[in-house]
Amino acid sequence: VQLQASGGGSVQAGDSLRLSCATSGRTFSGHTVGWFRQAPGKEREFVAAIDWSTGRAWDSDSVKGRFTISRDNGKNTVNLQMNSLKPEDTATYYCAARPSYSYGLRSSDDYNYWGLGTLVTVSS
Repeated sequence: VQLQASGGGSVQAGDSLRLSCATSGRTFSGHTVGWFRQAPGKEREFVAAIDWSTGRAWDSDSVKGRFTISRDNGKNTVNLQMNSLKPEDTATYYCAARPSYSYGLRSSDDYNYWGLGTLVTVSS
């Protein structure tokens, strides 16, 4: 599964951005797709995930109520709508995928496939 994240940019605090994760050559069927982020000097952090088949979603406490993960069956993308952005959301955001039957969800080690990141910069 080849993944491509897009939609990053530079915004002001309080603004919104929408990230997309696309796959080429295959669909996300049978996979859980997650978003992670990594700020300079910090470990990669779980943000949110969604199971493609069931639509069940999970997110981290740090983004709860501000970020929403969703799937677009028509475009075969997984989107991360980020609202009320804060400077501490500044990071490179990565999408990743793993088979739905795999155990684990919130560790980067749980995911088999990764895309290149997209940079989100939030200024105060």
